[in-house]
Amino acid sequence: MKNGTVKNITKKLLSDNWYRLDKYFFDYHREDGAWEKQEREVYDCGDAAAILLMHKERASVILTKQFRMPAYQNGAATGMLVEVCAGLLEGDTPEVCIKKEVLEETGYEIPEVSKVFESFMVPGTVKQKVHFFIGYIDDTMKINAGGGADDETENIEVLEIPLSEAYDMIASGGIIDGKSIMLLQHVKIQQLS
Repeated sequence: MKNGTVKNITKKLLSDNWYRLDKYFFDYHREDGAWEKQEREVYDCGDAAAILLMHKERASVILTKQFRMPAYQNGAATGMLVEVCAGLLEGDTPEVCIKKEVLEETGYEIPEVSKVFESFMVPGTVKQKVHFFIGYIDDTMKINAGGGADDETENIEVLEIPLSEAYDMIASGGIIDGKSIMLLQHVKIQQLS
């Protein structure tokens, strides 16, 4: 057997209130050949999709601003985060999900999206995998005000920010959301703007 093999996996449900939290018990095969008993808590809120919407003609990006209680609890003064549009798959394919989220959150109806990568954002405790996309918009695609689904209490503010200013916001702490930083850096590295 090689390092990293696991066996005897069992789990215990800790919470199924909003999403699922399980405690896993297993035997882990260490590099030195010994088997070690381990346990880990795993939070499963479902996979998600995120997209950076780019307006090429204006060299700008469409971002959202909304309250995030965990960020507020961890030092974000107002709890308001500037982010890319994102949402949980909830049974949809990543492409269908992100188009629906874009319409709900920003008011843009986009016909095409391009998947650029996938990532586990907090792999030590959260099962979620995020599918990342880029989408290009123009003014004809704006069909409503956005702001989020009425039944989801999101209260989303839609922002259009010059791409260069968005990069500066990462450096200044104006954008501290990981998925947003990753997509903006991807655009910069790949020179997609």
